[in-house]
Amino acid sequence: MAHIHFKPWPYADKHFAGPPKTYALGGARAWWVWALSVLFVLYLFSVQTGYSVVNPSIQGDLQLSIQQISAVAAIYTWVFAVCQFFGGALLDRLGAHKVLPISVVLVTAGVFLFANAHSYATLILSQFVMAVGACTGFVGAGYIGGQWFGMAKFSFMFGLVQFCAALSSAFSVNALQFALGQVAWRSLFNYVGIAGIVLAVLAFVYLRNPRPVESTHEGVGAFFKSVMSALSAVAKNGHVWIQALICAAEFGALLALGVVWAPKLMAIRGAAPDTAALSASLLWLGLAAGCLFIPAWSDRIRKRKLPILAGSIVQLACALILVYVPGLPIGVDMAICFLFGVANAVHMLTFSSAADVVPPQLIGTSAAFVNGIGFIFGGILIARPGARIATGLEAGIERVSMDMVQYAARPIVLALVLALILSFVMRESYPAQQNRDSS
Repeated sequence: MAHIHFKPWPYADKHFAGPPKTYALGGARAWWVWALSVLFVLYLFSVQTGYSVVNPSIQGDLQLSIQQISAVAAIYTWVFAVCQFFGGALLDRLGAHKVLPISVVLVTAGVFLFANAHSYATLILSQFVMAVGACTGFVGAGYIGGQWFGMAKFSFMFGLVQFCAALSSAFSVNALQFALGQVAWRSLFNYVGIAGIVLAVLAFVYLRNPRPVESTHEGVGAFFKSVMSALSAVAKNGHVWIQALICAAEFGALLALGVVWAPKLMAIRGAAPDTAALSASLLWLGLAAGCLFIPAWSDRIRKRKLPILAGSIVQLACALILVYVPGLPIGVDMAICFLFGVANAVHMLTFSSAADVVPPQLIGTSAAFVNGIGFIFGGILIARPGARIATGLEAGIERVSMDMVQYAARPIVLALVLALILSFVMRESYPAQQNRDSS
């Protein structure tokens, strides 16, 4: 077996004469770099989904209203979404080694702020810092997969990223619940911050592209103009907009349910507290299971539209049952949560479909554009049910009833209806020939 040498510093090539060193696609080095980028995603998702577990402790500790608790999660989502548009373009222009390590540092700083927040304002600031750093995490892992394994494997590798992320989210909820029984939430997130420091060191040492990204030595103004030009080129493509809106509706619904609302909905439907909390895990476990086979199914049948359409139908049916069909056994409700997660995995194909119709040098920008729109919409879907419930309570309603839940969940249901309509009208985008391995 050939010896593989891992060079300890990504900028070391600058100290040697001759052309910058490049690396073959695939192999042990590719998997190691990809694994580090995915580890960053797992770190992000664990922190994000962990909020669904610790928000009752935070609410009591800081004396926050249910509207403020929803707003904290929504602000992270909206800031993340806005920064997301620039994150993908930065990856395309600068490469992984100049972007991702700084992102890890920002997220880690946000975690420490979160753990030591003693006011609503500091809590909001922590979400802002975390979101700015997190904007390149998920898209960065997809970008790394395309760079190190070739664009023909982009869909599969991106699905594998989401599989790892969803699986981590599912288990991190249970792990955080256990940990909260042992230590206070502030201590717990300080430990998470220390783990982030270790990850940041690894990112600075190893994360890079297989081929150096060409530097144009342009000024800040010219660089910003080139980033905006890349975003403009992607935004002018109508098919990318359709995929972005489908992703927004479907992943936004999952985000709203998985981060805040599924446990509350299950509690109203009669589930015990532990069982209600498990519903969020089942959503993420279902997503993980779906990500294992749906992208591969799409590549096997060489179609994007059919899987997206089928998944949209199943998600809408599951949501309608959970919201409008009371009285089912709790086991059935939980199975429906899992099935919703499985079907939701088709939102990963919207990244692939958008990548199908843009030049290879804009893959990161297109993925960030789709993800950004998704998180903007996700922020709305997280916050809106809380606002609708708060309106009912302010009107004199003494407790949250199933009728109020149905009223609050209407934006989520309407979003899934929109996704289904767009799935019908989208065009097939699967490339006639996958010839971008060397791109």
